[in-house]
Amino acid sequence: MIAEVILKKGEGRTIKAGGAWVYDNEIDRIDGDFENGDIVSVKDFDGYDMGYGFINTASRLTVRMLSRRGAEITEDFIRERVRAAWEYRKKVTDISSCRVIFGEADFLPGLVVDKFEDVLVVESLALGIDRLKPQILKDLTEILAEDGIAIRGIYERSDAPVRKKEGMEPFKGFLTEPFDTEVEITENGVRYYVDVKDGQKTGFFLDQKYNRKAIRELCRGGRVLDCFTHTGSFALNAYYAGAREVIGADVSELAVAQAEKNALLNGFRLLGTGEDGFSAGNVKGAVAGTVPSGSEAAGNGAENDKDRSIRFVCADVLDLLPKLEAAGERFDVVILDPPAFTKSREATKKAVKGYRDINMRGLKLVKNGGFLATCSCSHFMTEELFKKTIQEAARAAHKRLRQVEFRTQAPDHPILWSADQSYYLKFFIFQVVEER
Repeated sequence: MIAEVILKKGEGRTIKAGGAWVYDNEIDRIDGDFENGDIVSVKDFDGYDMGYGFINTASRLTVRMLSRRGAEITEDFIRERVRAAWEYRKKVTDISSCRVIFGEADFLPGLVVDKFEDVLVVESLALGIDRLKPQILKDLTEILAEDGIAIRGIYERSDAPVRKKEGMEPFKGFLTEPFDTEVEITENGVRYYVDVKDGQKTGFFLDQKYNRKAIRELCRGGRVLDCFTHTGSFALNAYYAGAREVIGADVSELAVAQAEKNALLNGFRLLGTGEDGFSAGNVKGAVAGTVPSGSEAAGNGAENDKDRSIRFVCADVLDLLPKLEAAGERFDVVILDPPAFTKSREATKKAVKGYRDINMRGLKLVKNGGFLATCSCSHFMTEELFKKTIQEAARAAHKRLRQVEFRTQAPDHPILWSADQSYYLKFFIFQVVEER
């Protein structure tokens, strides 16, 4: 007999609205014996059956719901959840590399699985889902095999400190026989090396897949600055589209080295970093390359590749932007893709200042009539708050904004309306006009 979690009267509003979490302060009592990580039944104060989830009293999120209205958690139930997640991706996105399981949004709370070609990378952040992980990964590899996809290896990146809140130690390592952890993928025609072992998160940010594609036409023939470039993805898309000059900046030497490697993988004309980090007059160590034959880039000015360049600089963007402004540098397109400035509600006020400052600095570098692409990947930086912050930045920079497009995360990161935490990425493209 499984234990029963009984809610207090008037509590459980989140799960009653379709959410996945029961907090510790919503629970009246727990009837029966259990161990943390076990499946439990959740009932309202009057005995109404709310469904099943896994329990962990070491966490404020005491129960994470797996099913509703009495559906028991069996091996067949879990397999159908995994199959539904895969079938959804087949309908909405390029499945060569994609997020296959996105936690609560796929009704498998606490679990993320990314597919990079024939490699899976898994992140498990909840004790209960950690127990189900072997079955889920077995089911997933078998379901993929039904579509002719043979997985050669699985790597776990459950190294986030948040695991300690669940009473688990961070873990990182192979779940299969060891394999080469530098995986080559192709996204929208651009090739990348993905470091699943030491790259950020699971190795590559798949959520920006179609946002990277969205900036291409704006970059054709122009001068582009990509801030917080990480492994160069926006910068590479700008060059692929036919940008005349692309500069990518990131504070991480490892990220810059990976971005340069990705540029060479694509045969792009990579320039060495200049003495001042950004002035074309000081660039040295040019490495000539060719654009892959038959690619989309061949129709975007690749025949004049010798007149175009891409380079990456290792610099703190917050220090670099004012230097660029002081030097009189201006760009046709500026891209701001910073890491999350806040991961808690309490730190949001400080994050607003950070977003306002970098957007103000970025706007000052955009030529009149040029474009700004700016985003926030913080759940706590809401869409309305982000809009307000950008507007404040525009006023401070004496610029007027004409919205071109608003986008969110790629559809393999679905937004579940009853799970607010699944909506985190906000992406705007603006035309920037001088105040006159």
